[in-house]
Amino acid sequence: MIEVSLLGPPRVERAGTLVGFDTRKAVALLAHLALADRPRPRDALADLLWPDNDIEHARGALRRTLSTLRAAIGPESLETTRDHVRLIKSQDLSVDVDRFRALVAEGDLDTAVDLFRGDFLEGFGLRDAPDFEDWARNQADSLRRELTSVLARLAAGLEEAGSEEAALVHVRRWLSLDPLHEPAHRALIRLYALTGDRAAALLQYRQCVRTLSRELGVSPLPETTELYEAVNTGTLVAAGAPPTAEADGAPERETEPTQTPFVGRNDDVRAVRAVYDAIDRDGRLAVVEGEVGIGKTRLVEELLVDLRKNGAVVLVGRAYEDEAALAYAPLVDALRTRLRDDARWVNDVPDRTIAEVSRLLPEIADARPERQAEGPGAEARFLAAVWDTLAAAVSGPVPGVIHIDNAHWLDEASLALLRYGLRRLAGRPLLVTLTWRTPAVHPIGSVVPEVARSGGAVRRLGRLDQDAIGELLASARPSADPKLARRLYDETEGVPLLVVEYLNALTIGAEENWPVPTGVNDLLRARLDRISDTAGQILAAAAVLGRSFDVDTVRAVSGRTDEETVASLEELVRRGLVREGALDYDFVHDQLRRLVSDDTGLARRRLLHARAARAVHGPAAVVARHLQLAGRDQEAAQAYVAAADQAGKVYANAEALEHLHAALALGHDNPSTLHASIGDLEMLAGDYDAAVRSYESAAADASTADLPGIEHRLGRLRHRRGEWALAEAHFRAALETLPPDQPAEHARVTADLSLTRHDAGDTAGATELARQALAFATESGDRRALGQAHNMLGMLATADGRLDDAFRHLTTGRTLAEQIGDLPGRVAALNNLALAHRARGELQPALELAGIALALCAQEGDRHREAALHNNLADLHHALGHPDESMRHLKAAVAIFADVGAPHGTDIDAADEPRPEVWKLVRW
Repeated sequence: MIEVSLLGPPRVERAGTLVGFDTRKAVALLAHLALADRPRPRDALADLLWPDNDIEHARGALRRTLSTLRAAIGPESLETTRDHVRLIKSQDLSVDVDRFRALVAEGDLDTAVDLFRGDFLEGFGLRDAPDFEDWARNQADSLRRELTSVLARLAAGLEEAGSEEAALVHVRRWLSLDPLHEPAHRALIRLYALTGDRAAALLQYRQCVRTLSRELGVSPLPETTELYEAVNTGTLVAAGAPPTAEADGAPERETEPTQTPFVGRNDDVRAVRAVYDAIDRDGRLAVVEGEVGIGKTRLVEELLVDLRKNGAVVLVGRAYEDEAALAYAPLVDALRTRLRDDARWVNDVPDRTIAEVSRLLPEIADARPERQAEGPGAEARFLAAVWDTLAAAVSGPVPGVIHIDNAHWLDEASLALLRYGLRRLAGRPLLVTLTWRTPAVHPIGSVVPEVARSGGAVRRLGRLDQDAIGELLASARPSADPKLARRLYDETEGVPLLVVEYLNALTIGAEENWPVPTGVNDLLRARLDRISDTAGQILAAAAVLGRSFDVDTVRAVSGRTDEETVASLEELVRRGLVREGALDYDFVHDQLRRLVSDDTGLARRRLLHARAARAVHGPAAVVARHLQLAGRDQEAAQAYVAAADQAGKVYANAEALEHLHAALALGHDNPSTLHASIGDLEMLAGDYDAAVRSYESAAADASTADLPGIEHRLGRLRHRRGEWALAEAHFRAALETLPPDQPAEHARVTADLSLTRHDAGDTAGATELARQALAFATESGDRRALGQAHNMLGMLATADGRLDDAFRHLTTGRTLAEQIGDLPGRVAALNNLALAHRARGELQPALELAGIALALCAQEGDRHREAALHNNLADLHHALGHPDESMRHLKAAVAIFADVGAPHGTDIDAADEPRPEVWKLVRW
């Protein structure tokens, strides 16, 4: 008999003897399999427990751990196939979690609570497996809530039977599990009073007040205060209803306005629908724009309802103001919702595509995918994969729809993907719809040319006229005086948001002689004043989250119970303050979200943000924002660095830069490293002045060990600007401070110094330095350093006319760069090979190699070298007699060269004009 105990510290007994495990991963694997409701894919388990290993090493670790587990619990208890693993539960193997739930289902509550000897996997953790930690924490939270429900039921039964003393035992345990559970506080106060311990009851109320104030920034609900007053005055009588884990009562139901009819927009809907109906083989784009509150979202929602009825698959993403620095957030949300709704379409998406998309959405892959190595066009491959997946998600017998709401708040990465996809609508029968706010000062306006290219439409919504407002009034208040429509029109000037809020105010009880507030905020506050206290707390928690939210997250942030949260959300939906989606909830409009947030006191907002940072299981940027707004600056700074790393992995360099600046502003404890990372991104973007400042700041704070690397960066940057003397000074400073036991670093710096001497006209000195670099690289065995040294020697050989030597060195450098995924090294080798072919008169091979190098360089984001490659391609096309292609590349080169190295600001002095050397880059 094998007994697996996961409630409390984990332990396994076999025939009454404690089983030991060689590794904690075996315990974790057993716990995960014990609670799994189906066989688990091997690759998913490998990714869960060994996330830092490559796939092959992770699979090997899983095989060894399975062997350990099989020896501990017996081979008959494990079912393993090539792809899946399952724990076989039988009469010979029991799991205490299963037993607890079975006892609850059978009604044996006393035995169930006795079995629950502690939190799930109490005291157990895996620091190197954060996803497992998240899973275990979620399981513990869920089981803890199950236990509190059982304890509440036990206490209720005992109190009803007159056994208040016995009930007290269970309520104390209930409250110890969830100190924020206000119904538990009330139950304990009441039981203390009923057992004659009035002093304990009053002390418990004070404890309730302190806990709610400290953790949530709120006061007790009126029913808790009323109970305290009854105890204090001696007027408490035995409860007519026993304590439960639920709220004491649902809020009073009132008649609330239903959604207003859709009027005054028929022409606009028809125009967008005509774009959809015209789709044959190629996709199209439709944009709906207008001022705040004009009804952009509502118009598209009405259209989408109609299209869904006709069989269209619709993907909806929404951008949020607070997430403008969160890469791809609207598109990830849209795909996640589609997956939860129906994941069968994923089977039609190629595995390689899924592998790329899993960078953004890990749950799209049942098993851990094998991504392609970083190589030519990696970013383009990533963008293509995401766009292909979006298109596949809306595929069907009729054209599907991809809709992005509030596109004016799109992050840079999403905008880049959108531009990419809109140029590739050919052969994709789908409609892309966007709503954005005017005036369009956001870069999203740059997609407008794609409308004409795709045969789409831009609809700018105007305000409602008096007839449309009259139609709305007749629907909301059929008995109202039609002359009221004129008053509504005068007060609102035809802005639909204002019209709807005035109608809501009139519908819920105001008189027609206009005793309603003026201004949208006053109108909204009048509606908020009518909600229950608990609903107000839920709404404040939702506002702090800053986006759409699910029940579990808003419950965790608000600190209310499951039942209170659900009842409050039902109330808020009924009152038209929150709308319910298929999987989550959201405010009916952003103005309401901002108002609720502004009306929540600063101290309480900070408490709620701190709880949100613990509750959300999203990207690091979301956690970082909540930590920052909670005033926990150091933790926020660390989270922003993690967010920058996440953004970099999906080529969102602009977002990464923003996150690093945020971490620096919050006082990160290693500013030198941050300045250096910021400088790297600024150099890639061509903002050389900013990069110099960042590197110099990094050098000022750098440790002795880090200083050589920063001097090396400064040397490379000065070289790009054509400042040969400064570049050499920095390279030599790096060499002087590098320890002699780091030959690979000596090789890299020496190779860069060689290039500087070559560009400064010292060919003999450059050659000698390149040979030294190769010697250092050979000593180190570092393939990156070897590749750089061979590239330098090949470049020098080309310049000297020794083309056979050039090809030998450059081919070796290219091979080494490919072997280790060195993207910059590969770009350099390809470009220099193209120049060597050109020197030999082989123009077509040169053109092909330069084209590959350009695709790679664009993926890397190095704009200066991208411009140089465009320039080289322009020369090759000119030599081949391709004037149009030559001019296209030349224009691209000029546009980038004009920006690279130029000051990125408004106060530009003539002395700050880009140096000619910036434009002369050909080889590196």
